[in-house]
Amino acid sequence: MPPFTGINHLAMATGDMDATIRFWRDLLGARLVAGLGNGKYRHYFFELSPTDMIAFFEWDGVEKIPLKDHGVPVKGPFVFDHVALGVSSSTELVALKSRLEAAGFWVSEIIDHGFIHSIYSFDPNRIAIEFSVSIDAVDVRKSPQMCDSHPSRAAREGADPLPAKWPEPEDQLSVSDDTVYPGEGRIFSTGCH
Repeated sequence: MPPFTGINHLAMATGDMDATIRFWRDLLGARLVAGLGNGKYRHYFFELSPTDMIAFFEWDGVEKIPLKDHGVPVKGPFVFDHVALGVSSSTELVALKSRLEAAGFWVSEIIDHGFIHSIYSFDPNRIAIEFSVSIDAVDVRKSPQMCDSHPSRAAREGADPLPAKWPEPEDQLSVSDDTVYPGEGRIFSTGCH
């Protein structure tokens, strides 16, 4: 198992932090747990789970991204398709669909992907979002499955990491005060009230 605890945060961008807060905090229920800024930018963090957050930078001149539907192929430079957030139950998935629709957001029908049920929508920045609930009968984390009829070479090597594919570090680094450099978020440790 990798040493990760989850996704600490995904960092997105917005041109309208208030609309972003209204969507992520007030509509979806994600707590606004941290905020940095200085008049030239803002960087706010929303709690998605005990280990996961989504963050937004707000800079002057940021425009909404072009509307691009989830999973639709594109050409040219491209890196990001959509964010998929897990929900705890089918009941919560249906309630979330109702909340989004009541707030005037487009929401797809519930889609059965075999191992998850999902709905799709967009936030006010046009960021494509999927909300998914796991299907108990099919747990791909416990029993990985490769159903690609043309899997990549590395995928054919199996689900488990193959550390021998990369060189081992010669020296083990340690964290000390001289290897950790100050960043703007240090204000949280000293208080910003």
